[in-house]
Amino acid sequence: MEEELKCPVCGSLFREPIILPCSHNVCLPCARTIAVQTPESEQHLAAGGGGGDHADKLSLHSETDSGYGSYTPSLKSPNGVRVLPLVPAPPGAAAAPRGAGPASSSLTCPQCHRSASLDQRGLRGFQRNRLLEAIVQRYQQGRAAAAAAAKCQLCDRSPPEPAAVLCEQCEVLYCAACQLRCHPARGPFAKHRLAPPPAHPGAPGGGGDGGGGKGAGGGRKLPTCAEHDLENYSMYCVSCRSPVCYQCLEEGKHSKHDVKALGAMWKQHKAQLSQALNGVSDKAKEAKEFLVQLKNLLQQIQENGLDYEACLVAQCDALVDALTRQKAKLLTKVTKEREHKLKIVWDQINHCTLKLHQSTGLMEYCLEVIKENDPSGFLQISDALIKRVQVSQEQWVKGALEPKVSAEFDLTLDSEPLLQSIHQLDFIQMKLPPVPLLQLEKCCTRNNSVTLAWRMPPLSHNPVEGYILELDDGDGGQFREVYVGKETLCTIDGLHFNSTYNARVKAFNSSGIGPYSKTVILQTSDVAWFTFDPSSAHRDIVLSNDNQTATCNSYDDRVVLGTAAFSKGVHYWELHVDRYDNHPDPAFGIARINVVKDTMLGKDDKAWAMYVDNNRSWFMHCNSHTNRTEGGVSKGTTVGVLLDLNKHNLTFYINGQQQGPPAFENIEGVFMPALSLNRNVQVTLHTGLEVPQSVKQPKLPNN
Repeated sequence: MEEELKCPVCGSLFREPIILPCSHNVCLPCARTIAVQTPESEQHLAAGGGGGDHADKLSLHSETDSGYGSYTPSLKSPNGVRVLPLVPAPPGAAAAPRGAGPASSSLTCPQCHRSASLDQRGLRGFQRNRLLEAIVQRYQQGRAAAAAAAKCQLCDRSPPEPAAVLCEQCEVLYCAACQLRCHPARGPFAKHRLAPPPAHPGAPGGGGDGGGGKGAGGGRKLPTCAEHDLENYSMYCVSCRSPVCYQCLEEGKHSKHDVKALGAMWKQHKAQLSQALNGVSDKAKEAKEFLVQLKNLLQQIQENGLDYEACLVAQCDALVDALTRQKAKLLTKVTKEREHKLKIVWDQINHCTLKLHQSTGLMEYCLEVIKENDPSGFLQISDALIKRVQVSQEQWVKGALEPKVSAEFDLTLDSEPLLQSIHQLDFIQMKLPPVPLLQLEKCCTRNNSVTLAWRMPPLSHNPVEGYILELDDGDGGQFREVYVGKETLCTIDGLHFNSTYNARVKAFNSSGIGPYSKTVILQTSDVAWFTFDPSSAHRDIVLSNDNQTATCNSYDDRVVLGTAAFSKGVHYWELHVDRYDNHPDPAFGIARINVVKDTMLGKDDKAWAMYVDNNRSWFMHCNSHTNRTEGGVSKGTTVGVLLDLNKHNLTFYINGQQQGPPAFENIEGVFMPALSLNRNVQVTLHTGLEVPQSVKQPKLPNN
């Protein structure tokens, strides 16, 4: 609370606080120091009062009139609030004419920097904050009492001397003598801050009940009106937000303002303040819990940091050990290669030495034989000796006098990739991605399509490389993957109508696949809403009415398909004949996606249809005509198509009456609504219809 009781200008406890129009408070002496003065208003206000009031009624002049130009240096109070300095009067102010009117006067709030205009009363025009003044007085008394009760914690005397200061860094109370002896203002203690001893928790104003002060009715003098000294405040002006007296209402500026009883407004504002305090208290409680969470987070960060350091050291040590073991293996290879080369060289040395010794001995013997002068004896051995010399010469073949190995080692250690890996060695995210959160507000179904959206939880720093979306078969079967990618929004088309699907998603990264999200249940539409498909229609087909009405530019039959595909359930739609000229043969039915588009529906094996003229109809598949039935179509006729994939049959209706028996049976697969027509017919499609519950008796076909 002490910070609330300090003036933003001087940083000390408030002395004679006044309330500025912006609701901030400032000491009356400090207000004098930050007031901007002009000589004209000073002379004008000096005439309105004298003595001690003269200093309070100093008029002000603006910053632009100070003679310092557009720049005015600012000061900082001990609380760090920037305030305007006391600006000297501009030169020549003393020579201002006496008859001049008062200049504009203002006071700048040191906290919000809003300017407050002054009237002829000067600073006395601001209301005195007597409530704050009483709280400051009570706080000072409580602090003085607590300071008197606080004892020095280093005294050798018994009892210890009262504490004079508290070192905020050492958290030790010192008396004056111990402070000079044990805590000098030099060396390492030079930057320590010495503060007055703290208030005792039970002392008045020191965090206890704050008792000791007088209540509003406990003997304290009731405040009087600032404009009418003899009148007490009795009402509250809602327009001006200030207490007023009875005389202010009768003859003052508040006579036409909205006023209420002072006591009632006091209770009302107390209730509002209490309610606001409850909100602040809740936020303070949340802030305390958040601080506890942050402190726990500090501890967790510290512990995790130590764990990661230990893990890093272990991993690097493992790499060093692996490198040491590999070094030993490589050294063994080098040693083996060296020994192999040495063995070969020594073997070659021994072999060459032996041959050289033999050749040398033979040469010396031959020289001795040549020296003899006995021709018959020479000829007896010359042939054999010549052969020996020739054989000895042939032993020194090409390559015999070349080393079999080189001094160079054919071993090259490529350490560059390892060096690059070491230089690139860094932390990677080794954790699996968290559970994705399904965004139910964005998940929806439309016809037989479902759209799912998801996101990662907040404050999730684990990298995600992609997602895997899984969907069951709509009949309680196993899940299967329907999407793998980086997007967080996916639409799956071609599902069964009137079916319930379960969907879930999981994320993956280089470390693996994370856990599944919660399962979301999606229900496809009971009935199908669809239109003609312009993308797959023959180019002669003309669509209008939001692709619900079809006609043709050609006299030949052309095929158009619907946008829906059916593989399960019961589906019913109708086609209204808007125009029917010259008795054409439109065909209605179902088809595969790859049906032939430039001939009548049912001519190939990809379509099942009923084609009809103005008198009768036929069923057609693979160009086979069956079940001729009386009754045709004309302008205004409605043709109904009932596809029952539960019973695997197809039935047609004309104007609500079944046309012949079920047209086709034992049909399975994926089918799309289909229609073939020429330029003499215009048809409008109606979908989203309920399946007919009762039908009229069918017409019997003519065999």
